[in-house]
Amino acid sequence: MTALDFSVLSVGPEPFAVTPNLIARLRIAETTGAVVHAMALRCQIRIEPRRRRYTEREEAGLLDLFGPRERWGTTLSTFPWLHTSAVVPGFTGECITELVLPCTYDFEVTASKYLHALDDGTVPLGFLFSGTIFTKGTNGFGVEQIPWDREAPFDLPVETWRDVVRQNFPSSGWVRLDHDTIEALVRFKAARGLLGLDQAVTELLDGAGEVAT
Repeated sequence: MTALDFSVLSVGPEPFAVTPNLIARLRIAETTGAVVHAMALRCQIRIEPRRRRYTEREEAGLLDLFGPRERWGTTLSTFPWLHTSAVVPGFTGECITELVLPCTYDFEVTASKYLHALDDGTVPLGFLFSGTIFTKGTNGFGVEQIPWDREAPFDLPVETWRDVVRQNFPSSGWVRLDHDTIEALVRFKAARGLLGLDQAVTELLDGAGEVAT
């Protein structure tokens, strides 16, 4: 039987990516001396919001997710961010491998709402590993499952996530709207002689007494 330990060394933006991706560098250590021929690795990354403090400004941004601060004792719970997978080449002892973490800028996604609400500091993450290990068995290859309790914490700097967003969406973002809402905005824009939907939304906010910042 193999015995695996996982640790996350770093997480940073993937350069020259067409879509917003982060790259997580992992160290995988096999502590029994067994030869690992290959590994089909799966990973769920969760956000663990209880592992950090929040300013009053951040509290306002998190209201939609967790409610007022007096309710956080029951609402501030761990939630999934994303899933990813990788094929790890064979190794003995330990190896360094990478996981691609595809990100989204969609404000309707819970994790995006959370990330956008943070001003600075770190994002408390938990990496949960599973998958299949291929080893040398008595009749050729042996197959084992990665135990479900294999996990590793990591504190991702908020600025790192902002970097990958700026790299792919400079000075812009994406908001999901219903088709009828988009058509209404287009009509409003045309009727006012505005140049774009952004101006239409800004004018509507100004008319409602909201300050667009």
